[in-house]
Amino acid sequence: MNTKKLTDPVKIFWAQIAATLRALISGPPAEDPNAPVGQTPAPVTRKVMAVLFNPVVPSEAGRKLSQVMGWNNPDDLLLGHIADLKEASHGYANYTVAERLETGAFPAKADGFVYTADQYVQATRANAGFHQPDAVDYQRLLSEFHVLDKVRSGAIDEVWLFAFPYAGFYESIMGGPGAFFCNAPPLGGTAAAGRRFVIMGYNYGRGAGEMLESVGHRAEFSLARVFRSAQGAANLWERFTRYDKTHPGQAELGTVHYAPNSQTDYDWGNKTKAKSRAPLWLNFPKLEGEPTLVDAAEWGGGEIRAHHLWWLGHMPHITGSAGDIAYNWWKYIVDPQTVR
Repeated sequence: MNTKKLTDPVKIFWAQIAATLRALISGPPAEDPNAPVGQTPAPVTRKVMAVLFNPVVPSEAGRKLSQVMGWNNPDDLLLGHIADLKEASHGYANYTVAERLETGAFPAKADGFVYTADQYVQATRANAGFHQPDAVDYQRLLSEFHVLDKVRSGAIDEVWLFAFPYAGFYESIMGGPGAFFCNAPPLGGTAAAGRRFVIMGYNYGRGAGEMLESVGHRAEFSLARVFRSAQGAANLWERFTRYDKTHPGQAELGTVHYAPNSQTDYDWGNKTKAKSRAPLWLNFPKLEGEPTLVDAAEWGGGEIRAHHLWWLGHMPHITGSAGDIAYNWWKYIVDPQTVR
């Protein structure tokens, strides 16, 4: 992952606080509905509460779980992910850590079960004995970290949870009034937040590419909802997601799991040439033109992070609109409140 190492939590906290204060003082410029089509949208700042579950393991000389298992440093993933989202959105999405919390506790499951550190390490090394059902108790997390109050006050816009395999988190789940399915059923009992918000669940046993995949699924559900009433050629989301296996000779960008030439799930390294109109999307809204032959070399040769940056980077990201749907699809991805 191409990210500068910054692992001191105190430095991370104060650097992000400074960025947040700058954003609050200046305020993100509002998008101008009368701006000419094709301009760069004003960047937005989204405030994140980052919660890092990284328990100390008593039987391993008090080292943290991520170190014991040889997994990624969650702070490195956090900063790298912020940079990746800014890159993929062409500078539009600027995430800042409004609050960073690190806890040595294991999150409680929906049935009340809580691992001990040694118990969890033993199950992981044996790849057996994990507690079922796996689902986490989201309501307990909301209460413990005062999430609804912080969303309502504007202190944060969303929550990023960093944990380990079998933590029980969904990749993304939405709460707040009018919450809709976002890779998980809407989170009930959250209307007090006053607006929609997303909780992302990231696994530091995996990497930057998997984090982008979670965002990709969030994008898929958000944009499918945006275009749910659009019919025929007006449904540009349906067109964007076409791939050769389902639409022979008519591939566009495909989906998070299927590149334009994929034959199976996660087949991002396929070297077979297929016709695709993917390059045309960088000229949006001018999508007329003939398809070109593409293969995995176009999106990184099969590397997960490279494919997802390529896929997300082709999302329309300019000013203008067609009817009620903006030409900047990233606004719907980062701010669920904008999704009608």
